[in-house]
Amino acid sequence: MSTTATRTIVTGKKSGRGRALRSGRRPENEPARPGQRARLRRETATGYAFLTPWLIGFFGLTGVPMVYSLYLSFTKYNIFQPPKWIGLDNYIRLFTSDPNFIQSAQITLVYVFIGTPITLAAALAVAMLLNYRDKGAGFFRSAFYAPSLIGGSVSVAIVWRAMFSSDGPVDSGLQIFGVDLGGWIGNPSLVLPMMILLAVWQFGATMVIFLAGLKQIPKELYEAAEMDGANAYRRFRAVTIPMLSPVMFFNLLLGLIGAFQVFASAYIISNGTGGPAGMTNFITVYLYKRGFSDGQMGYAAAIAWVLLVVVAIIAFILFRTQRSWVHYSGDDK
Repeated sequence: MSTTATRTIVTGKKSGRGRALRSGRRPENEPARPGQRARLRRETATGYAFLTPWLIGFFGLTGVPMVYSLYLSFTKYNIFQPPKWIGLDNYIRLFTSDPNFIQSAQITLVYVFIGTPITLAAALAVAMLLNYRDKGAGFFRSAFYAPSLIGGSVSVAIVWRAMFSSDGPVDSGLQIFGVDLGGWIGNPSLVLPMMILLAVWQFGATMVIFLAGLKQIPKELYEAAEMDGANAYRRFRAVTIPMLSPVMFFNLLLGLIGAFQVFASAYIISNGTGGPAGMTNFITVYLYKRGFSDGQMGYAAAIAWVLLVVVAIIAFILFRTQRSWVHYSGDDK
């Protein structure tokens, strides 16, 4: 009888070498043979070869430019002359002597924290309606999704501006009911709600993700809740919200990040001025004006890094707080 068989009979356990050989893996303590080492090196080299285009793109188009922009944020740079190191002067100027930046930050935060929840609510409402409709559901999904494909384009921003101008169809339609607003574009109190309305109009992608999440909720949960006497609101609160919370977290995170990056629509609607009264002067628009219109690239880089830090902090808070309201399958919550 072999030593391996004897050990198995006495201890009741099979050796690690036997298990490894049967599973096709090399035992942990057994050194790799030269042929195996060569094969592992070839496989590793092949993997890195496939990663090479992505690594080149990441370092060439993202990593290195980010590091260089961080350096520029501590300099005075106007493109035509070499950067001049000035330390924290750009950041100090942002928060102490630039009221336009403070106004831009306030407008951006209002747009983000009001527009994003409204967009999510509209997307969820439409997704729930489509979830209970079988006839024509494909057509309605496509119809609601289409604006999200073209909503960020320049042409849509031009059309949106024409619709809400003083002689546009929206203002003309409201005049039929005796409401004369004189146009939304030139009204400082209405132009920001108009921008939020444009963002809400583009809820198609968010709606599709919500709809996919709703399709994954077992119908047995609704049937059990209904047998227990739960009404529609109670089923929505006790079943739909907890089961859909991972999808809500995903859409909320992407929605907040995307709202901070709004640029094309605001720039086109305001003709690049950020008006009226700076109410469309979002941080991205203000960054563009400082960097490319005024030639203050170092100052614009500082604005970009402040924006990055704010978005990173918000994302960190969301990830830290998700434990209290996001319920994943298999959790004991």
